[in-house]
Amino acid sequence: MPESATATNTISRTEKLIDIGIALSVEKDKARLLEKILIEAQDLTAADAGTLYLLNDEDQLSFEILRNTSLNIALGGSTGQSIQLAPVPLYDDTGQANSQTVAAHAALTGQTINIQDAYKAEGFDFSGTRRYDKKMGYHSRSFLTVPMKNHENRIIGVLQLINATEPKSGDTREFSAEDQHLTESLASQAAVALSNQYLLRDLRILLERFIEVIATAIDEKSPYTGGHCRRVPEIAMLLAEAVHNTGQGPFADLRFSEEEMYELKIAALMHDCGKITTPVHVVDKATKLETIFDRIQLVEDRITIIKRDAEITLLKQLAECNDAQQADELKQQHATLLAELDEELTFLGKCNIGSEFMREEDQQRVRQIARREYRDNHGQRQPLLTEEELYNLTIQKGTLTPEERNIINHHIVATINMLEKLPFPAHLRNVPEIAGGHHETMDGRGYPRGLSREDMSVQARIMGIADIFEALTAADRPYKKAMPVAQALGILERMKEDQHIDPDLFDVFVEQKVFTRYAKDFLEASQQDTDSPEQAFAANPSPR
Repeated sequence: MPESATATNTISRTEKLIDIGIALSVEKDKARLLEKILIEAQDLTAADAGTLYLLNDEDQLSFEILRNTSLNIALGGSTGQSIQLAPVPLYDDTGQANSQTVAAHAALTGQTINIQDAYKAEGFDFSGTRRYDKKMGYHSRSFLTVPMKNHENRIIGVLQLINATEPKSGDTREFSAEDQHLTESLASQAAVALSNQYLLRDLRILLERFIEVIATAIDEKSPYTGGHCRRVPEIAMLLAEAVHNTGQGPFADLRFSEEEMYELKIAALMHDCGKITTPVHVVDKATKLETIFDRIQLVEDRITIIKRDAEITLLKQLAECNDAQQADELKQQHATLLAELDEELTFLGKCNIGSEFMREEDQQRVRQIARREYRDNHGQRQPLLTEEELYNLTIQKGTLTPEERNIINHHIVATINMLEKLPFPAHLRNVPEIAGGHHETMDGRGYPRGLSREDMSVQARIMGIADIFEALTAADRPYKKAMPVAQALGILERMKEDQHIDPDLFDVFVEQKVFTRYAKDFLEASQQDTDSPEQAFAANPSPR
Protein backbone atom coordinates (compact mmCIF):
# COMPACT_ATOMS: atom_id res chain seq x y z
CA MET A 1 0.00 0.00 0.00
CA PRO A 2 1.46 3.44 -0.93
CA GLU A 3 2.67 5.56 1.99
CA SER A 4 0.05 8.25 1.34
CA ALA A 5 -2.74 5.66 1.35
CA THR A 6 -1.43 4.18 4.60
CA ALA A 7 -1.37 7.63 6.23
CA THR A 8 -4.90 8.33 5.02
CA ASN A 9 -6.08 5.00 6.38
CA THR A 10 -4.47 5.70 9.76
CA ILE A 11 -6.12 9.11 9.97
CA SER A 12 -9.46 7.60 9.02
CA ARG A 13 -9.17 4.89 11.68
CA THR A 14 -8.09 7.44 14.29
CA GLU A 15 -11.11 9.62 13.49
CA LYS A 16 -13.30 6.56 13.76
CA LEU A 17 -11.78 5.80 17.15
CA ILE A 18 -12.71 9.31 18.31
CA ASP A 19 -16.28 8.81 17.08
CA ILE A 20 -16.42 5.47 18.88
CA GLY A 21 -15.27 7.11 22.11
CA ILE A 22 -18.04 9.69 21.85
CA ALA A 23 -20.63 6.99 21.15
CA LEU A 24 -19.47 4.90 24.12
CA SER A 25 -19.61 7.88 26.48
CA VAL A 26 -23.33 8.48 25.85
CA GLU A 27 -24.51 4.85 25.97
CA LYS A 28 -26.44 4.24 29.20
CA ASP A 29 -27.40 0.59 28.80
CA LYS A 30 -24.66 -1.75 30.01
CA ALA A 31 -25.54 -4.64 27.67
CA ARG A 32 -25.60 -2.37 24.62
CA LEU A 33 -22.38 -0.69 25.75
CA LEU A 34 -20.52 -4.00 26.00
CA GLU A 35 -21.89 -5.10 22.65
CA LYS A 36 -20.89 -1.83 21.04
CA ILE A 37 -17.33 -2.11 22.41
CA LEU A 38 -16.76 -5.49 20.78
CA ILE A 39 -18.50 -4.67 17.49
CA GLU A 40 -16.52 -1.45 17.07
CA ALA A 41 -13.27 -3.21 17.95
CA GLN A 42 -13.97 -5.86 15.32
CA ASP A 43 -14.82 -3.22 12.76
CA LEU A 44 -11.76 -1.15 13.59
CA THR A 45 -9.35 -4.09 13.12
CA ALA A 46 -11.33 -6.17 10.58
CA ALA A 47 -11.46 -9.01 13.13
CA ASP A 48 -13.71 -11.93 12.25
CA ALA A 49 -14.50 -12.86 15.84
CA GLY A 50 -14.11 -11.63 19.38
CA THR A 51 -15.04 -12.00 23.02
CA LEU A 52 -15.49 -9.45 25.77
CA TYR A 53 -14.92 -10.64 29.34
CA LEU A 54 -15.64 -8.81 32.60
CA LEU A 55 -13.85 -9.52 35.86
CA ASN A 56 -16.32 -10.66 38.53
CA ASP A 57 -16.03 -10.59 42.34
CA GLU A 58 -14.67 -14.16 42.39
CA ASP A 59 -11.57 -13.34 40.30
CA GLN A 60 -13.05 -14.89 37.19
CA LEU A 61 -13.47 -13.55 33.68
CA SER A 62 -17.13 -13.91 32.78
CA PHE A 63 -18.16 -14.16 29.14
CA GLU A 64 -20.31 -11.08 28.40
CA ILE A 65 -20.28 -10.81 24.60
CA LEU A 66 -19.23 -13.41 22.01
CA ARG A 67 -19.39 -12.82 18.27
CA ASN A 68 -18.18 -14.66 15.17
CA THR A 69 -19.00 -13.22 11.76
CA SER A 70 -18.10 -16.29 9.67
CA LEU A 71 -20.13 -18.62 11.86
CA ASN A 72 -22.97 -16.09 12.21
CA ILE A 73 -22.78 -16.29 15.99
CA ALA A 74 -23.86 -13.40 18.26
CA LEU A 75 -24.35 -14.12 21.95
CA GLY A 76 -24.86 -11.85 24.93
CA GLY A 77 -25.65 -8.15 24.88
CA SER A 78 -28.91 -7.14 23.24
CA THR A 79 -29.30 -10.50 21.46
CA GLY A 80 -31.13 -12.10 24.36
CA GLN A 81 -28.99 -15.21 23.85
CA SER A 82 -26.98 -16.12 26.95
CA ILE A 83 -23.45 -17.52 26.76
CA GLN A 84 -23.32 -21.04 28.18
CA LEU A 85 -19.60 -21.06 28.92
CA ALA A 86 -17.94 -21.29 32.32
CA PRO A 87 -15.99 -18.22 33.50
CA VAL A 88 -12.21 -18.24 33.12
CA PRO A 89 -10.57 -18.34 36.58
CA LEU A 90 -7.53 -16.16 37.20
CA TYR A 91 -6.24 -18.62 39.79
CA ASP A 92 -6.48 -22.37 40.17
CA ASP A 93 -7.68 -24.23 43.28
CA THR A 94 -4.23 -23.97 44.87
CA GLY A 95 -4.08 -20.22 44.38
CA GLN A 96 -1.60 -20.37 41.53
CA ALA A 97 -2.00 -17.85 38.70
CA ASN A 98 -3.71 -19.23 35.59
CA SER A 99 -1.00 -18.04 33.21
CA GLN A 100 -1.70 -20.74 30.64
CA THR A 101 -4.93 -19.13 29.49
CA VAL A 102 -4.24 -16.09 27.33
CA ALA A 103 -7.22 -14.02 28.58
CA ALA A 104 -6.37 -14.74 32.23
CA HIS A 105 -2.69 -13.95 31.59
CA ALA A 106 -3.58 -10.56 30.09
CA ALA A 107 -5.76 -9.77 33.11
CA LEU A 108 -3.10 -10.89 35.58
CA THR A 109 -0.20 -9.01 33.96
CA GLY A 110 -2.07 -6.03 32.54
CA GLN A 111 -0.18 -6.58 29.28
CA THR A 112 -1.53 -6.90 25.73
CA ILE A 113 -0.87 -10.27 24.09
CA ASN A 114 -0.62 -10.33 20.29
CA ILE A 115 -0.37 -13.87 18.89
CA GLN A 116 0.20 -14.46 15.17
CA ASP A 117 -0.85 -18.11 15.11
CA ALA A 118 -2.49 -19.81 18.09
CA TYR A 119 -1.68 -23.27 16.72
CA LYS A 120 2.05 -22.46 16.77
CA ALA A 121 2.21 -20.27 19.86
CA GLU A 122 4.15 -21.45 22.91
CA GLY A 123 3.48 -20.76 26.55
CA PHE A 124 -0.33 -20.78 26.33
CA ASP A 125 -2.90 -23.54 26.40
CA PHE A 126 -5.10 -23.35 23.29
CA SER A 127 -6.51 -26.87 23.64
CA GLY A 128 -9.98 -25.46 24.29
CA THR A 129 -9.69 -23.32 21.17
CA ARG A 130 -8.72 -26.35 19.10
CA ARG A 131 -11.69 -28.34 20.39
CA TYR A 132 -14.02 -25.44 19.59
CA ASP A 133 -12.53 -25.12 16.07
CA LYS A 134 -12.95 -28.83 15.42
CA LYS A 135 -16.55 -28.79 16.61
CA MET A 136 -17.50 -25.67 14.65
CA GLY A 137 -15.36 -26.18 11.52
CA TYR A 138 -13.42 -23.01 12.23
CA HIS A 139 -9.73 -22.10 12.42
CA SER A 140 -8.69 -19.61 15.09
CA ARG A 141 -5.35 -18.21 14.11
CA SER A 142 -4.42 -14.65 15.11
CA PHE A 143 -5.31 -13.41 18.61
CA LEU A 144 -5.18 -9.91 20.06
CA THR A 145 -5.96 -9.92 23.79
CA VAL A 146 -6.11 -6.53 25.49
CA PRO A 147 -6.72 -5.91 29.22
CA MET A 148 -9.27 -3.20 30.07
CA LYS A 149 -8.06 -0.82 32.80
CA ASN A 150 -10.19 1.78 34.56
CA HIS A 151 -9.12 5.25 35.75
CA GLU A 152 -7.57 3.65 38.86
CA ASN A 153 -5.46 1.36 36.65
CA ARG A 154 -7.43 -1.66 37.86
CA ILE A 155 -8.29 -4.47 35.46
CA ILE A 156 -12.06 -4.67 34.96
CA GLY A 157 -12.17 -6.92 31.90
CA VAL A 158 -10.47 -8.26 28.78
CA LEU A 159 -11.16 -7.57 25.11
CA GLN A 160 -10.09 -10.40 22.84
CA LEU A 161 -10.16 -10.26 19.04
CA ILE A 162 -9.64 -13.26 16.76
CA ASN A 163 -8.56 -13.54 13.12
CA ALA A 164 -7.80 -10.19 11.61
CA THR A 165 -8.74 -10.33 7.91
CA GLU A 166 -7.53 -8.73 4.69
CA PRO A 167 -10.25 -6.35 3.45
CA LYS A 168 -10.11 -7.51 -0.18
CA SER A 169 -9.25 -11.21 -0.05
CA GLY A 170 -10.76 -12.02 3.34
CA ASP A 171 -7.67 -14.05 4.21
CA THR A 172 -6.68 -14.27 7.85
CA ARG A 173 -3.72 -12.10 8.82
CA GLU A 174 -1.95 -11.19 12.01
CA PHE A 175 -2.93 -8.12 14.01
CA SER A 176 -0.62 -5.24 13.15
CA ALA A 177 1.09 -2.88 15.57
CA GLU A 178 -1.43 -0.23 14.51
CA ASP A 179 -4.30 -2.65 15.18
CA GLN A 180 -2.88 -3.25 18.64
CA HIS A 181 -2.41 0.45 19.38
CA LEU A 182 -5.93 1.36 18.25
CA THR A 183 -7.47 -1.55 20.14
CA GLU A 184 -5.61 -0.58 23.30
CA SER A 185 -6.92 2.97 22.92
CA LEU A 186 -10.44 1.65 22.37
CA ALA A 187 -10.13 -0.68 25.38
CA SER A 188 -9.04 2.26 27.51
CA GLN A 189 -12.00 4.38 26.39
CA ALA A 190 -14.32 1.43 26.89
CA ALA A 191 -13.01 0.85 30.42
CA VAL A 192 -13.64 4.50 31.30
CA ALA A 193 -17.17 4.37 29.87
CA LEU A 194 -17.86 1.14 31.75
CA SER A 195 -16.37 2.55 34.97
CA ASN A 196 -18.63 5.58 34.63
CA GLN A 197 -21.59 3.25 34.43
CA TYR A 198 -20.39 1.39 37.51
CA LEU A 199 -19.94 4.68 39.34
CA LEU A 200 -23.44 5.89 38.41
CA ARG A 201 -24.85 2.51 39.41
CA ASP A 202 -23.07 2.63 42.76
CA LEU A 203 -24.22 6.19 43.42
CA ARG A 204 -27.75 5.18 42.52
CA ILE A 205 -27.60 2.22 44.90
CA LEU A 206 -26.12 4.46 47.60
CA LEU A 207 -28.96 6.97 47.19
CA GLU A 208 -31.59 4.25 47.35
CA ARG A 209 -30.01 2.68 50.43
CA PHE A 210 -29.84 6.08 52.11
CA ILE A 211 -33.52 6.62 51.38
CA GLU A 212 -34.29 3.17 52.80
CA VAL A 213 -32.38 4.16 55.95
CA ILE A 214 -34.65 7.20 56.28
CA ALA A 215 -37.73 5.01 55.81
CA THR A 216 -36.39 2.56 58.36
CA ALA A 217 -35.79 5.39 60.82
CA ILE A 218 -39.43 6.47 60.42
CA ASP A 219 -40.47 2.83 60.76
CA GLU A 220 -38.51 2.44 63.99
CA LYS A 221 -39.94 5.70 65.26
CA SER A 222 -43.51 4.76 64.44
CA PRO A 223 -44.41 1.23 63.38
CA TYR A 224 -47.90 2.53 62.60
CA THR A 225 -46.74 4.56 59.60
CA GLY A 226 -43.37 3.05 58.68
CA GLY A 227 -44.92 0.58 56.25
CA HIS A 228 -46.63 3.51 54.55
CA CYS A 229 -43.28 4.80 53.26
CA ARG A 230 -42.65 1.49 51.50
CA ARG A 231 -46.16 0.79 50.22
CA VAL A 232 -46.94 4.18 48.66
CA PRO A 233 -44.14 3.76 46.05
CA GLU A 234 -45.68 0.43 45.02
CA ILE A 235 -49.04 2.07 44.26
CA ALA A 236 -47.44 5.11 42.63
CA MET A 237 -45.32 3.01 40.27
CA LEU A 238 -48.26 0.75 39.37
CA LEU A 239 -50.41 3.77 38.54
CA ALA A 240 -47.62 5.45 36.57
CA GLU A 241 -47.12 2.25 34.58
CA ALA A 242 -50.86 2.11 33.86
CA VAL A 243 -50.87 5.75 32.69
CA HIS A 244 -47.82 5.07 30.52
CA ASN A 245 -49.55 2.12 28.85
CA THR A 246 -53.12 3.43 28.64
CA GLY A 247 -52.91 4.67 25.02
CA GLN A 248 -56.28 6.40 25.25
CA GLY A 249 -58.09 9.30 26.92
CA PRO A 250 -56.30 12.37 28.29
CA PHE A 251 -53.05 10.42 28.72
CA ALA A 252 -53.02 8.77 25.28
CA ASP A 253 -49.84 10.58 24.24
CA LEU A 254 -48.11 10.57 27.63
CA ARG A 255 -45.07 8.33 27.98
CA PHE A 256 -42.80 8.36 30.99
CA SER A 257 -39.10 7.94 30.32
CA GLU A 258 -37.02 5.54 32.40
CA GLU A 259 -35.54 8.52 34.23
CA GLU A 260 -38.98 9.98 34.98
CA MET A 261 -40.14 6.66 36.41
CA TYR A 262 -37.05 6.50 38.59
CA GLU A 263 -37.61 10.09 39.69
CA LEU A 264 -41.15 9.18 40.76
CA LYS A 265 -39.86 6.16 42.67
CA ILE A 266 -37.37 8.28 44.61
CA ALA A 267 -40.00 10.93 45.33
CA ALA A 268 -42.47 8.29 46.53
CA LEU A 269 -39.89 6.76 48.85
CA MET A 270 -39.11 10.16 50.35
CA HIS A 271 -42.59 11.71 50.34
CA ASP A 272 -42.95 11.48 54.13
CA CYS A 273 -39.33 11.93 55.19
CA GLY A 274 -40.41 15.04 57.11
CA LYS A 275 -42.19 12.79 59.61
CA ILE A 276 -38.81 12.15 61.15
CA THR A 277 -39.27 15.59 62.78
CA THR A 278 -42.81 14.87 64.06
CA PRO A 279 -43.12 14.02 67.79
CA VAL A 280 -43.84 10.34 68.37
CA HIS A 281 -46.74 10.98 70.76
CA VAL A 282 -48.52 12.89 68.00
CA VAL A 283 -47.80 10.45 65.19
CA ASP A 284 -48.88 7.50 67.33
CA LYS A 285 -51.80 9.17 69.08
CA ALA A 286 -54.29 6.30 68.97
CA THR A 287 -56.80 7.85 71.40
CA LYS A 288 -57.78 11.37 72.33
CA LEU A 289 -56.10 11.25 75.74
CA GLU A 290 -52.93 9.50 74.63
CA THR A 291 -49.58 11.22 75.12
CA ILE A 292 -46.75 8.98 76.26
CA PHE A 293 -49.52 6.75 77.65
CA ASP A 294 -53.30 6.75 77.44
CA ARG A 295 -54.52 9.09 80.17
CA ILE A 296 -57.92 7.43 80.31
CA GLN A 297 -56.16 5.38 83.00
CA LEU A 298 -55.81 8.54 85.10
CA VAL A 299 -59.52 9.24 84.69
CA GLU A 300 -60.28 5.68 85.78
CA ASP A 301 -58.03 6.13 88.84
CA ARG A 302 -59.83 9.35 89.77
CA ILE A 303 -63.22 7.66 89.50
CA THR A 304 -61.86 4.87 91.70
CA ILE A 305 -60.93 7.57 94.26
CA ILE A 306 -64.46 9.01 94.04
CA LYS A 307 -65.85 5.51 94.63
CA ARG A 308 -63.51 4.98 97.58
CA ASP A 309 -64.45 8.27 99.17
CA ALA A 310 -68.13 7.55 98.57
CA GLU A 311 -67.76 4.17 100.26
CA ILE A 312 -66.00 5.75 103.25
CA THR A 313 -68.77 8.32 103.50
CA LEU A 314 -71.39 5.56 103.29
CA LEU A 315 -69.73 3.54 106.05
CA LYS A 316 -69.58 6.58 108.31
CA GLN A 317 -73.23 7.36 107.62
CA LEU A 318 -74.29 3.79 108.31
CA ALA A 319 -72.34 3.77 111.55
CA GLU A 320 -74.29 6.79 112.75
CA CYS A 321 -77.65 5.65 111.35
CA ASN A 322 -80.12 3.81 113.56
CA ASP A 323 -82.94 3.78 111.03
CA ALA A 324 -83.04 0.66 108.83
CA GLN A 325 -85.09 2.38 106.12
CA GLN A 326 -82.71 5.31 105.99
CA ALA A 327 -79.78 2.89 105.84
CA ASP A 328 -81.34 1.15 102.86
CA GLU A 329 -81.82 4.50 101.16
CA LEU A 330 -78.16 5.38 101.77
CA LYS A 331 -77.08 2.05 100.28
CA GLN A 332 -79.35 2.56 97.28
CA GLN A 333 -77.95 6.05 96.70
CA HIS A 334 -74.44 4.64 96.90
CA ALA A 335 -75.26 1.88 94.41
CA THR A 336 -76.82 4.44 92.06
CA LEU A 337 -73.70 6.61 92.28
CA LEU A 338 -71.45 3.65 91.51
CA ALA A 339 -73.59 2.72 88.51
CA GLU A 340 -73.46 6.33 87.27
CA LEU A 341 -69.69 6.45 87.66
CA ASP A 342 -69.27 3.15 85.81
CA GLU A 343 -71.55 4.33 82.99
CA GLU A 344 -69.75 7.68 82.76
CA LEU A 345 -66.37 5.94 82.62
CA THR A 346 -67.65 3.68 79.84
CA PHE A 347 -68.95 6.73 77.99
CA LEU A 348 -65.65 8.59 78.38
CA GLY A 349 -63.77 5.50 77.21
CA LYS A 350 -65.92 5.38 74.07
CA CYS A 351 -65.37 9.10 73.43
CA ASN A 352 -61.64 8.58 73.91
CA ILE A 353 -61.42 6.20 70.94
CA GLY A 354 -62.51 8.86 68.46
CA SER A 355 -63.65 6.42 65.80
CA GLU A 356 -66.96 8.21 65.21
CA PHE A 357 -67.98 11.81 64.58
CA MET A 358 -68.76 13.34 67.97
CA ARG A 359 -72.18 14.92 68.34
CA GLU A 360 -72.68 18.24 70.13
CA GLU A 361 -74.80 16.56 72.84
CA ASP A 362 -71.98 14.10 73.53
CA GLN A 363 -69.51 16.95 73.83
CA GLN A 364 -71.85 18.68 76.27
CA ARG A 365 -72.16 15.54 78.36
CA VAL A 366 -68.37 15.24 78.58
CA ARG A 367 -68.25 18.82 79.86
CA GLN A 368 -70.90 17.95 82.43
CA ILE A 369 -69.03 14.84 83.62
CA ALA A 370 -65.80 16.87 83.79
CA ARG A 371 -67.33 18.96 86.60
CA ARG A 372 -67.38 15.99 88.97
CA GLU A 373 -64.79 16.40 91.69
CA TYR A 374 -62.36 14.14 93.50
CA ARG A 375 -59.82 14.71 96.26
CA ASP A 376 -56.17 14.59 95.16
CA ASN A 377 -53.31 13.27 97.29
CA HIS A 378 -53.13 16.64 99.05
CA GLY A 379 -56.79 16.47 100.00
CA GLN A 380 -57.66 19.26 97.56
CA ARG A 381 -60.82 19.01 95.50
CA GLN A 382 -60.10 18.83 91.76
CA PRO A 383 -62.32 18.50 88.68
CA LEU A 384 -62.49 14.99 87.22
CA LEU A 385 -60.99 16.27 83.95
CA THR A 386 -58.38 18.97 83.50
CA GLU A 387 -58.99 21.69 80.92
CA GLU A 388 -56.50 20.03 78.59
CA GLU A 389 -58.11 16.60 79.01
CA LEU A 390 -61.57 18.08 78.42
CA TYR A 391 -60.27 19.82 75.28
CA ASN A 392 -58.94 16.53 73.93
CA LEU A 393 -61.98 14.42 74.83
CA THR A 394 -64.31 16.79 72.97
CA ILE A 395 -62.38 16.55 69.70
CA GLN A 396 -65.14 16.30 67.13
CA LYS A 397 -63.40 14.01 64.62
CA GLY A 398 -60.49 11.65 65.07
CA THR A 399 -58.02 11.80 67.94
CA LEU A 400 -56.00 14.92 67.11
CA THR A 401 -56.56 18.46 68.30
CA PRO A 402 -56.27 21.24 65.70
CA GLU A 403 -52.81 22.04 67.10
CA GLU A 404 -51.70 18.42 66.82
CA ARG A 405 -53.12 18.19 63.32
CA ASN A 406 -51.05 21.23 62.37
CA ILE A 407 -47.99 19.44 63.74
CA ILE A 408 -48.82 16.39 61.63
CA ASN A 409 -49.47 18.56 58.57
CA HIS A 410 -46.16 20.30 59.09
CA HIS A 411 -44.39 17.09 58.11
CA ILE A 412 -44.99 17.90 54.44
CA VAL A 413 -43.40 21.34 54.90
CA ALA A 414 -40.45 19.63 56.59
CA THR A 415 -40.31 17.14 53.71
CA ILE A 416 -40.17 19.92 51.11
CA ASN A 417 -37.56 21.87 53.07
CA MET A 418 -35.38 18.77 53.51
CA LEU A 419 -35.60 17.74 49.86
CA GLU A 420 -35.04 21.22 48.48
CA LYS A 421 -31.75 21.37 50.36
CA LEU A 422 -30.46 18.24 48.66
CA PRO A 423 -28.36 18.78 45.50
CA PHE A 424 -30.29 16.37 43.31
CA PRO A 425 -28.80 15.70 39.85
CA ALA A 426 -30.68 16.99 36.82
CA HIS A 427 -32.69 13.81 36.26
CA LEU A 428 -34.01 14.00 39.87
CA ARG A 429 -34.55 17.75 40.10
CA ASN A 430 -38.35 17.36 40.36
CA VAL A 431 -38.26 15.09 43.41
CA PRO A 432 -39.19 17.90 45.87
CA GLU A 433 -42.17 18.97 43.74
CA ILE A 434 -43.44 15.42 43.28
CA ALA A 435 -42.94 14.38 46.91
CA GLY A 436 -44.28 17.65 48.28
CA GLY A 437 -47.57 17.63 46.37
CA HIS A 438 -49.39 14.62 47.81
CA HIS A 439 -51.56 16.74 50.15
CA GLU A 440 -52.52 19.29 47.50
CA THR A 441 -55.94 19.12 45.84
CA MET A 442 -57.17 19.78 42.33
CA ASP A 443 -59.18 22.84 43.39
CA GLY A 444 -56.39 24.54 45.34
CA ARG A 445 -57.74 23.80 48.83
CA GLY A 446 -54.91 21.48 49.82
CA TYR A 447 -51.72 22.20 51.72
CA PRO A 448 -49.07 23.39 52.21
CA ARG A 449 -48.99 25.60 49.09
CA GLY A 450 -52.61 25.55 47.97
CA LEU A 451 -51.67 24.36 44.48
CA SER A 452 -54.32 23.54 41.87
CA ARG A 453 -54.25 20.81 39.24
CA GLU A 454 -52.60 23.04 36.64
CA ASP A 455 -49.77 23.84 39.07
CA MET A 456 -48.84 20.21 39.62
CA SER A 457 -47.04 17.60 37.54
CA VAL A 458 -48.79 14.34 36.66
CA GLN A 459 -46.37 12.53 38.95
CA ALA A 460 -47.31 14.75 41.91
CA ARG A 461 -51.00 14.06 41.24
CA ILE A 462 -50.24 10.33 41.09
CA MET A 463 -48.70 10.64 44.54
CA GLY A 464 -51.94 12.05 45.94
CA ILE A 465 -53.97 8.99 44.93
CA ALA A 466 -51.26 6.56 46.04
CA ASP A 467 -50.98 8.21 49.45
CA ILE A 468 -54.72 8.20 50.12
CA PHE A 469 -55.42 4.66 48.89
CA GLU A 470 -52.60 3.25 51.03
CA ALA A 471 -53.79 5.15 54.10
CA LEU A 472 -57.38 3.93 53.65
CA THR A 473 -56.43 0.27 53.21
CA ALA A 474 -53.50 0.12 55.67
CA ALA A 475 -53.88 -2.54 58.36
CA ASP A 476 -51.26 -1.12 60.75
CA ARG A 477 -52.97 2.09 61.88
CA PRO A 478 -53.92 2.18 65.59
CA TYR A 479 -56.89 4.48 65.13
CA LYS A 480 -58.84 2.57 62.47
CA LYS A 481 -59.51 -0.84 60.98
CA ALA A 482 -58.16 -1.88 57.59
CA MET A 483 -60.68 -0.71 55.01
CA PRO A 484 -61.96 -3.10 52.31
CA VAL A 485 -61.09 -2.19 48.72
CA ALA A 486 -64.70 -1.47 47.77
CA GLN A 487 -65.12 1.04 50.58
CA ALA A 488 -61.79 2.71 49.78
CA LEU A 489 -62.75 3.05 46.10
CA GLY A 490 -66.08 4.54 47.11
CA ILE A 491 -64.36 7.18 49.20
CA LEU A 492 -61.90 7.96 46.41
CA GLU A 493 -64.81 8.30 43.98
CA ARG A 494 -66.36 10.96 46.22
CA MET A 495 -62.96 12.67 46.51
CA LYS A 496 -62.80 12.69 42.73
CA GLU A 497 -66.20 14.42 42.57
CA ASP A 498 -65.06 16.92 45.19
CA GLN A 499 -61.94 17.74 43.10
CA HIS A 500 -59.73 16.42 45.87
CA ILE A 501 -57.87 14.00 43.56
CA ASP A 502 -57.19 14.04 39.82
CA PRO A 503 -60.32 12.61 38.11
CA ASP A 504 -58.51 11.40 35.00
CA LEU A 505 -55.83 9.61 37.00
CA PHE A 506 -58.45 8.00 39.21
CA ASP A 507 -60.26 6.76 36.11
CA VAL A 508 -57.03 5.05 34.99
CA PHE A 509 -56.57 3.69 38.53
CA VAL A 510 -60.02 2.09 38.30
CA GLU A 511 -60.22 1.10 34.63
CA GLN A 512 -56.76 -0.50 34.61
CA LYS A 513 -57.54 -2.15 37.98
CA VAL A 514 -54.39 -0.86 39.60
CA PHE A 515 -56.06 -1.44 42.98
CA THR A 516 -56.41 -5.16 42.22
CA ARG A 517 -52.73 -5.59 41.38
CA TYR A 518 -51.74 -3.82 44.59
CA ALA A 519 -54.27 -5.68 46.73
CA LYS A 520 -53.02 -9.11 45.66
CA ASP A 521 -49.55 -8.39 47.06
CA PHE A 522 -50.20 -6.07 49.99
CA LEU A 523 -53.73 -6.44 51.38
CA GLU A 524 -55.40 -9.10 53.48
CA ALA A 525 -57.73 -11.50 51.70
CA SER A 526 -60.65 -10.13 53.72
CA GLN A 527 -60.06 -6.67 52.20
CA GLN A 528 -60.17 -7.88 48.62
CA ASP A 529 -63.93 -7.74 48.39
CA THR A 530 -64.23 -6.55 44.81
CA ASP A 531 -62.56 -6.74 41.42
CA SER A 532 -65.28 -4.66 39.82
CA PRO A 533 -65.35 -0.84 40.07
CA GLU A 534 -69.10 -0.86 39.38
CA GLN A 535 -69.63 -3.18 42.29
CA ALA A 536 -67.54 -0.97 44.55
CA PHE A 537 -69.41 2.21 43.62
CA ALA A 538 -72.79 0.50 43.97
CA ALA A 539 -71.84 -0.64 47.46
CA ASN A 540 -70.59 2.85 48.40
CA PRO A 541 -72.80 5.33 46.54
CA SER A 542 -71.92 9.00 46.44
CA PRO A 543 -74.04 11.20 48.69
CA ARG A 544 -74.59 13.45 45.71
